[in-house]
Amino acid sequence: MARRTGGSTADRTPVGDAGTDRTALAAEYAGAVLALVRRIPPARAMTYGLVAEIVAETLHRGGPRQVGQVLAGSSGVDDDGAPVPWWRVVNAAGSPPAHHLDAALTELRAEGCPLSRDGRRVDLRRAVWFPEDDTPDR
Repeated sequence: MARRTGGSTADRTPVGDAGTDRTALAAEYAGAVLALVRRIPPARAMTYGLVAEIVAETLHRGGPRQVGQVLAGSSGVDDDGAPVPWWRVVNAAGSPPAHHLDAALTELRAEGCPLSRDGRRVDLRRAVWFPEDDTPDR
């Protein structure tokens, strides 16, 4: 492999720029996830995978784990100070995060979200929400 020598500094990307780009991309992704989660109506829910799929339609990146990381790193409010109803995002089986199970189930019950017979999971067949559900023409 040939070693690069010389050349103009304009040809090289400064080390800090790559980190700044990653930070900006992460902030953009987090903003999109939080904005979508804020739109989920009371008593409805989405899965991490569905949130990821919808965000990826625009940003072309991310997955369920990244959605979980955004929510886990969130303070419960987005950058605008608006509350983020994190409890409305569940796994594919309808379970809220295990380490916040009681708090999430309390919120979901208070909203009247349909739950499984044992009351430990969201009944996704009845509660799943899609963003197109709130379009004016429906």
